[in-house]
Amino acid sequence: MGFFDALHLARLQFGFTVSFHIIFPAITIGLASFLAVLEGLWLWKKEHVYKDLYFFWSKIFAVNFAMGVVSGIVMAYQFGTNWSYFSTFAGSVTGPLLSYEVLTAFFLEAGFLGVQLFGWDRVSPRMHYFATLMVALGTLISATWILASNSWMQTPQGFEVVDGKVIPVDWFRIIFNPSFFYRLPHMVLAAYLSTALFVAATAAWHLLKGNGNGAVKKMLSMAMWMLLGAMPLQLLVGDAHGINTLEHQPAKLAAIEAHWQNRPGEAVPLVLFALPSNDDETNHFALEVPHLGSLILTHSFSGQIPALKDFPKEDRPNVPVVFWTFRVMVLLGMLMLALAFWGLWLRTKGRLYNHGGFLRFALLMGPSGLVALLAGWMTTEIGRQPWVVYGLMRTKDAVSNHAAAAMAGTLITIIVVYLLVFGTGVYYLLRLAAKGPQQASPVNPDPNHSPARPLSAAEEGLYDEETH
Repeated sequence: MGFFDALHLARLQFGFTVSFHIIFPAITIGLASFLAVLEGLWLWKKEHVYKDLYFFWSKIFAVNFAMGVVSGIVMAYQFGTNWSYFSTFAGSVTGPLLSYEVLTAFFLEAGFLGVQLFGWDRVSPRMHYFATLMVALGTLISATWILASNSWMQTPQGFEVVDGKVIPVDWFRIIFNPSFFYRLPHMVLAAYLSTALFVAATAAWHLLKGNGNGAVKKMLSMAMWMLLGAMPLQLLVGDAHGINTLEHQPAKLAAIEAHWQNRPGEAVPLVLFALPSNDDETNHFALEVPHLGSLILTHSFSGQIPALKDFPKEDRPNVPVVFWTFRVMVLLGMLMLALAFWGLWLRTKGRLYNHGGFLRFALLMGPSGLVALLAGWMTTEIGRQPWVVYGLMRTKDAVSNHAAAAMAGTLITIIVVYLLVFGTGVYYLLRLAAKGPQQASPVNPDPNHSPARPLSAAEEGLYDEETH
């Protein structure tokens, strides 16, 4: 098959839509919890700075939530249009799991979102805080069901295959499959880190522009505490996830490490840099640290892991892509850790809010959480190839019988529409962030006004008078 056949075009289309979609739920998860913390601190301390930040970030949350919902709908339809054989084979598992996400998480979010965004002066403070907590809980429940479905595709269990179709026999084992307990916290922490970096970058932008009010300083402080607490925890979860991958998806881990073969008694090195070649089955220009791969992966000085040559070529993922996406994720994680400890050091010196180099670094790192999240997702999904359900169904057997021309046409259309619609949405989000937190005022001060959509919570227009 050529690269521009229906299979690869369908994979590109799904990969493009998921890559766009995943960034919005990640920020939604993080901001929902951030808003819950802000309102809780406001109720506890009665300091207006927390109320200022709540109203500021609730506007950004509303726009981001709306874009996440819209981008997710397109992705869901592709299961039936582009991956019909997968839906026929595994729909009895993935279909109910996605339905549970709608029936629990989405309904919970939708039910309380209006109260959260527009009910500040309509309900009691405790009721409003309850609504904020329910929306935050809904985002976490949503992540739970989505990760349960995707994790089952990575490490399937609790089923039987009857007449070429998956039949669930144990929903507990399906949901709590072997990789679920590692992938869920890894994703949630990634969402929190992405949000913390976004918040920190927004604060750094305003501080560099000379807007150093109390709300801006407070959100930088809170973001740096989150980064300092979550990043080391993410490293521990990532290490545990790697050990789990070694047990259940050894070919993926071998590709991550670009480890081609084992020699008797030889430890696994850690490959820092290389140009892996699928055709030559070797690494060119490799820079390695002896024994360190064994120490990290097996927690022993000379342990070995399965090598790529232990698997048939047709059962291996694309090694260069998996190798490099993983290293992008790790490199950005190390930079996040450096930013967190630099911030801690500056805090002890009383210079957290006025060190130009640190603030510029924080601003530069603003999108790094989302880039790392996308790199990790690519590592996970491309590393699973050539399987769509690991060990059960190959990706080439899951795609619908569409002509390549039809797939190319829909792919181009989706790219153009997404760049136009969501490009505009991201531009609007950045405009909202650039305005900065103002003095606290209700999101919906007019008691006779009843907005019907989340975007109504963002009062600013896309263009202000100066742009006309």
